[in-house]
Amino acid sequence: MGILNNTVSLCQFQVLGTPPATDLEVWVGENLASDGFRSIEDTSEELSFGWVQLDDYQESDFAGLHTFQHDHYFAFALRRDQRKLPATLVKSYMLKAEQEWLAANPPFKRVPRQQREDLCDAVRGSLLAKTLPTPAIYDVIWDTRKNLVTFSNLSSNTIDLFVEQFKKSFDGLRLVPLHPLARASQVIDEALQPALAKTNCSSSEAVLDQIEANQWLGTDLLLWLMHETINAASVYTVNQAGPAVTGESFIAYINDRLLLAASSENGVQKVTVTGQQDHFSEVRTALQGGKEIYEAVLYLEKHEHQWKMTLKGDNFHFASFKAPPVTLEKDDNVDPAMEHEAVFFERMYLLEEGLQLFDSLLAEFLKKRLDESWRQTEQAIRKNLVIT
Repeated sequence: MGILNNTVSLCQFQVLGTPPATDLEVWVGENLASDGFRSIEDTSEELSFGWVQLDDYQESDFAGLHTFQHDHYFAFALRRDQRKLPATLVKSYMLKAEQEWLAANPPFKRVPRQQREDLCDAVRGSLLAKTLPTPAIYDVIWDTRKNLVTFSNLSSNTIDLFVEQFKKSFDGLRLVPLHPLARASQVIDEALQPALAKTNCSSSEAVLDQIEANQWLGTDLLLWLMHETINAASVYTVNQAGPAVTGESFIAYINDRLLLAASSENGVQKVTVTGQQDHFSEVRTALQGGKEIYEAVLYLEKHEHQWKMTLKGDNFHFASFKAPPVTLEKDDNVDPAMEHEAVFFERMYLLEEGLQLFDSLLAEFLKKRLDESWRQTEQAIRKNLVIT
């Protein structure tokens, strides 16, 4: 699911470090080309990865700023090609190779270790040469005004690959996940910063520790949001900067699918509740049993536009983020390149507006969560969960 499609899974990172003082776009283009993707179709290599153009996954030369720069956005993609050999196929060919080696070397009853390793390398090399690599493409949007990078995949292994490749390509810069506590710090007023710092349960500045120790932020947000979905009008106002006008109203609620979990002596126990929710009876029962909500399908609506996503509360990743479709009037007299540029900016507008609404919702929740009366509020919420 590419970033320009209506539905995409995405996570975000802050860019830290010191970029060149001038000609940032030239420096970025040179580094993208230097670490551009190199095809392995005509080789027997197993893996290759590198940068390619966002609108042409076959091109990796980045010859000209127009290939990746759109105003204050840098847009490109990480391509990863890999050949995969079925284990049963390798085993079958290895057995045949060993039998042929033993037939050619009568004194031996079994293939020596070194010879077996050589045979394995030869077999794999022969099979890899006959196997086409499978490509995978992951889109990247770098907002240079916000020092924010949006990445279109949620696999931990793929994210690790992307972060390392970004650091390698852009010397002096590094990516730090925009995890729940970091995102919370960005959306609240200065007056609430001490209260947020006091709730930080992590004993270190390490990102993984920050995420693991502060999972309360996601579970409390989803608990509060479920309560609001059941008992309130679910109407909020835009309070963060972005495409939408500050003070505009929007609707936010959860529905369709919720994932709950709890740790026990037997490990982590999970419950998934799917389907249209009326009074969230199954969810409320699970909550009363000690589980917490870790994922939920979140809807955001403003006027005729709707955004739908699966919010992962532990890391604030957005799976299956569906934004309103890009709608542009067709004009045969418009240059295709200009039309493509218009589609890109409209798509960025809609993505950023949806994230702006989420941040506004998060800020509204944090006003209540960081208030001294939160304990009483939470008790009232959990008391209201009881099904009579």
